[in-house]
Amino acid sequence: MRQWQVQDVMTTDVVTVGVETPYRAIVGLLAERGVSGVPVVDESGRVQGVVSESDLLAKVEFTGQPEPRLFVGRRQRVARTHAVASVAEQLMTAPAITVVRSTVLTTAAKLMDGERVKRLPVVDDLGRLEGIVSRSDLLKVYLRPDADIRADVVDDVLRRVLSIEEGVVRVAVRDGVVSLRGRVDRRSTAQIAVRLGYAVPGVVDVTDRLEYAYDDVEVVGTGMIA
Repeated sequence: MRQWQVQDVMTTDVVTVGVETPYRAIVGLLAERGVSGVPVVDESGRVQGVVSESDLLAKVEFTGQPEPRLFVGRRQRVARTHAVASVAEQLMTAPAITVVRSTVLTTAAKLMDGERVKRLPVVDDLGRLEGIVSRSDLLKVYLRPDADIRADVVDDVLRRVLSIEEGVVRVAVRDGVVSLRGRVDRRSTAQIAVRLGYAVPGVVDVTDRLEYAYDDVEVVGTGMIA
């Protein structure tokens, strides 16, 4: 069963800046394109870092304030440095946290959460920019049509993995919620069907209405041989 990858949802029309792009030009670009950050690339298109709104806002926060003292935390020292920066190379957060096209969406989501970033530049094996994926892009998988989700459940989960023909298990999908009804041979088969149903891209929830002829899970749990 194919999992959705970054290449399925990423934006390829990416606005970028060079290392020498002035502060004011970056501010204007973000406002014009309606984005909150831009990758910084060199002449070969390799990603050097990312400039975000938070990097730019440091100038608003710290301009006119005295030089930082030694006990000031790292975040504030970085922010104060950005406050006096004038070009992208001085403003950017580097190195950039990047992903490749084939990164699955769950991995990209975990990386964003762990690194506390809102976007990830997508690069090739040489580090050249190919696109960008944002938090909102990752949510696109949940816009899949119900008919497409149902087809994946029937074809990939039931037929290919479990060898169950449509009709034995009835599948309905509404607003991304999958409903499974019918009777299978074993309880473990029903559990696998539900678990794999959750793994289908775009599935919000699975309603389990499956019955089974034999409870092999309880038998194994008591130490008896099924």
